Amino acid sequence: MKLEFHHINFVSEDVDRLHNFYTKILGLDNIPIEMFPRPDETKDAGYSGKIKFATDGKMQMHLAERNLDIGFKHNEIINPVERGHIAFKTDNIQEFLSMLDSNNIPYSDYGTTFAKEWHQVFFHDPEGNIIEVHQSVL
Repeated sequence: MKLEFHHINFVSEDVDRLHNFYTKILGLDNIPIEMFPRPDETKDAGYSGKIKFATDGKMQMHLAERNLDIGFKHNEIINPVERGHIAFKTDNIQEFLSMLDSNNIPYSDYGTTFAKEWHQVFFHDPEGNIIEVHQSVL
């Protein structure tokens, strides 16, 4: 099981302002939203908050609209769009989940709730920072 840095997620009440800062002021490139297909939000599942993307060519930034109810809506402990997170990708999500279980680290398994192409899991580091690990499901 290998982990690689993938993205940093910042949340905001004004995603356009944040995206403009990173692309127009700092010069990162925009990544078209069409590159990230999402499931439709329903009354009981999903997230349709505004989201934009930027990159330096290697690392991505996911800039999402803050939503304090996502954890409650999905019956999960961790809300990845409450205050943001750092994300890694793995080549074996099941092995990663087994490692979390064997170390008694609680996590929220959102599966493909937020991204059709990724199985996403969120947990806390010892300081309470949110970490995402995902695997491509395609």
